[in-house]
Amino acid sequence: MSDVGSEDFDEDQSYLGEYEGDRNEAGERHGVGRAVLPNGDTYQGMYENGKRSGQGTYRFKNGARYIGEYYQNLKHGQGIFYYPDGSKYEGSWVNDQRQGHGLYTYPNQDTYEGEWLHHQRNGQGIYHYNDTGSRYMGTWVMGKIESAGEFIHLNHRYQGNFLNNNPSGPGKYVFEIGCEQHGEYLQVDQDRGDAEEDEIVSTMALKWKPKAVTGLSLWTPAKDPSSDGEGLASADEKGGSKPPTPET
Repeated sequence: MSDVGSEDFDEDQSYLGEYEGDRNEAGERHGVGRAVLPNGDTYQGMYENGKRSGQGTYRFKNGARYIGEYYQNLKHGQGIFYYPDGSKYEGSWVNDQRQGHGLYTYPNQDTYEGEWLHHQRNGQGIYHYNDTGSRYMGTWVMGKIESAGEFIHLNHRYQGNFLNNNPSGPGKYVFEIGCEQHGEYLQVDQDRGDAEEDEIVSTMALKWKPKAVTGLSLWTPAKDPSSDGEGLASADEKGGSKPPTPET
């Protein structure tokens, strides 16, 4: 869902829509004002030298709404964006993009709270799955789960490294009954039996390889995921550690 809206309309155009409010000596919009833009969007709030700057409320004709800070016509600072699909972002904006710390509530009531960069989940954050109550705590890189992290389920958790939204390499399952299962996730080839003659078709699957069961111990996450392509298993294995990719 785009939240750019009226920024497509340059206020230096010959027709700027309707405006009621303060102006400076140069006749520019300056101070408190209300504008109806040519595309039907409306803005009510602060202006500075002809640009939206300061606190304001922008209503899109499709039902979206932004309440927060502007700078030079761009969402910049703290603000809340309400999307037409029912989702909502509350947090930091930089140059019209979600950036910094913020909380996003998705239409299915999943939530992500953490760091953002260029509209993408990036850095440390917590994703909560509303339908199961499970949650992921760890590192994100441009919208994907990467590096060290932890999946927390109702009666167990998985701790390890992740690569491209999948668990990868060494890790462990921690069970509330007071034990741990150590092992690693491997990528294995699966040949397709329905391939035509002389045609080699294989797909990669993730498989959990258990190694040892121990008592509870302190988890020290590795800094980097395994570099040899060893990865985590599917969500169906060991209680669903592979998350569904949430919509952005």
